[in-house]
Amino acid sequence: MEAATVAAALGFLLLAGVGSSSVDEAREETVVRELVVRLLGPGPAADFLVSVERALATESGLDTYRLSGGGGARVRVRGSTGVAAAAGLHRYLRDFCGCQVAWSGSQLHLPQPLPVVPEELAETTPNRYRYYQNVCTQSYSFVWWDWARWEKEIDWMALNGINLALAWSGQEAIWQRVYLALGLTQSEINDYFTGPAFLAWGRMGNLHTWGGPLSRFWHLKQIYLQHRILDRMRSFGMIPVLPAFAGHVPKALTRVFPQINVTRLSSWGHFNCSYSCPYLLAPEDPVFPLIGSLFLWELNKEFGTNHIYGADTFNEMRPPSSQPSYLAAITTAVYEAMIAADPDAVWLLQGWLFQNEPQFWGPDQVKAVLRAVPLGRLLVLDLFAESKPVYSRTDSFHGQPFIWCMLHNFGGNHGLFGTLEAVNRGPEAARLFPNSTMIGSGIAPEGIGQNEVVYALMTELGWRKDPMPDLVAWVTGFAKRRYGISQGDAEEAWKLLLRSVYNCSGEACVGHNRSPLVKRPSLKINTTVWYNRSDVFEAWRLLLKAAPNLTTSSAFRYDLVDITRQAIQEMVSLYYEEVKISYRKKDLILLLQAGGILAYELLPVLDEMLATDKRFLLGSWLEQARAVAVSEAEAHFYEQNSLYQLTLWGPEGNILDYANKQLAGLVEDYYAPRWRLFLETLAGSLAQSVPFQQQQFDKNVFQLEKSFVLSKKRYSSQPQGDTVDLANKVFLKYYPRVVNGSL
Repeated sequence: MEAATVAAALGFLLLAGVGSSSVDEAREETVVRELVVRLLGPGPAADFLVSVERALATESGLDTYRLSGGGGARVRVRGSTGVAAAAGLHRYLRDFCGCQVAWSGSQLHLPQPLPVVPEELAETTPNRYRYYQNVCTQSYSFVWWDWARWEKEIDWMALNGINLALAWSGQEAIWQRVYLALGLTQSEINDYFTGPAFLAWGRMGNLHTWGGPLSRFWHLKQIYLQHRILDRMRSFGMIPVLPAFAGHVPKALTRVFPQINVTRLSSWGHFNCSYSCPYLLAPEDPVFPLIGSLFLWELNKEFGTNHIYGADTFNEMRPPSSQPSYLAAITTAVYEAMIAADPDAVWLLQGWLFQNEPQFWGPDQVKAVLRAVPLGRLLVLDLFAESKPVYSRTDSFHGQPFIWCMLHNFGGNHGLFGTLEAVNRGPEAARLFPNSTMIGSGIAPEGIGQNEVVYALMTELGWRKDPMPDLVAWVTGFAKRRYGISQGDAEEAWKLLLRSVYNCSGEACVGHNRSPLVKRPSLKINTTVWYNRSDVFEAWRLLLKAAPNLTTSSAFRYDLVDITRQAIQEMVSLYYEEVKISYRKKDLILLLQAGGILAYELLPVLDEMLATDKRFLLGSWLEQARAVAVSEAEAHFYEQNSLYQLTLWGPEGNILDYANKQLAGLVEDYYAPRWRLFLETLAGSLAQSVPFQQQQFDKNVFQLEKSFVLSKKRYSSQPQGDTVDLANKVFLKYYPRVVNGSL
């Protein structure tokens, strides 16, 4: 059987086995109707008639929805699954009512009477799966969520047609049961688990211990949360992906099984072996299938299963051998441990390893992994396909089915960024690739809640066979839906952003925010960008011009903070370049002038601007962490976990500023003090005619960074000031300098 046929057949079988009874249809129909009420309120919801009918699906099982009615009659939304019905509802709200569902604030002003669907509209997705999440999203964005926040996210997933998603909460509680059954002590288990903000990297075998331990209350809450997440996902007809054993084990297992065959891998992320250098079981060791099957049995006993499991053995970890025979053996061991507990198991693999270290993963090594699992039983995420696709250099993953994914965001960074043209064209190119085994598209950001235009496009493409024919027209419509009215200046602003920050290409194109603002200061920061900064400043001007008509829009106020934040970030880069030039010229006066504006004007005003919106507050971020705790000591512990992740990441700044955010409080007490110390040190070196010593500065500034993390300062979770008023003041003060070149 050809690879494409295998992939298509597998996808059909998986979906056919999920929610196929009339009971499941009724449950999905009920949960979509409840979603309509949550979204629109009881009154407007009564104008919609929702039904779930399996018969609407195509012969190959692809999701389909149908829309009809309106104009005084009820709008009828029919879908082959709950997800399809929710996606159909979203399509009607978006394209007929001009509404938008968004992280930053939904716009749901329904026209009355509801618009007519001229003739029944039928839509079938070309994608068997519409996937969501990255293992890292669980730590960078979801870590402190309660059920209320999860419920909103699952609603957003359903409305955007997502039917395949990770559901990894609570797994440490299951691992604890397994390890206790194997003979580990509670103390040994506590020493092994990372803290909540670093669980993603414990799960992928990169870290252990750092930021831990996990409390008994944490485990209980996560088990409860996972049950609710799974129940809601399944009620919509989604397929939750559960975790599986990837081969990493605690060191303490060598005490219980002295003869166990393990290899200690190298360290990761500049951590030493106190927190990294994981132990990996040899594939031939008899304990391997024992642990893998025990975990899945216990997991499925607690949560049930939809038969798709995620596991990443070598995520950013170099295997102990490059021999294809070894790589095939370890891959086979992971898969066989899965099917020992669940004969219908399918392995979902993040394909990041093949992209991250291409010098190790040559053709023979890649093929050894992909062919070690029966064709169709390994589902690969081409995780960074919008920028560095792997399918095109691996013969479509050697016949294994894959999902074309947009990664987009690293670390949950703020910063306007996107590759919209590549996103628009990429899925079609993958689908048309010779002998393509693509069976889905997906979004896999490390952190969410930013650059929503990128995610709006990608989720819409999940229901399209072809690219958007005109991105300029599309982004104009996006702006209109986002704010609820057609406003020319706002639409022109979005066109400028489309051609600049959202048109990332070339050598200067990077996904991480590497602005000097959020980096530890040095004289070697590269400020090159792929766009014309004048487009950002002009978009800023246009959004402010549009403000009088849009201030009631929550999404607009978010965008105004975000564009002002970006404009200040650009000015920080420009003044930083002035600082470097003045230092090289040994011009102390110019250095103090440029540095003074950067550190004593721009950063304080940025903090003040961010403080006007709850969504840009460090206090809001930490409030989520505190809410999970059952005591003040635990609340402080969780706050510290969060602060480490945002800044030092490890005890010694191991992955420094990787997860940088621009939040009120973080700018004032972390970024600004670093820049002030840097400028004072530069000025001192010029005044004393001695070279600037970066190594000594790094030691000194580390003390500031660590003091911030360890501080018990409480930050407000309530916004202060008026967004529009302050944005205007900042604009009037700095925009003339930018356009006149008089920094």
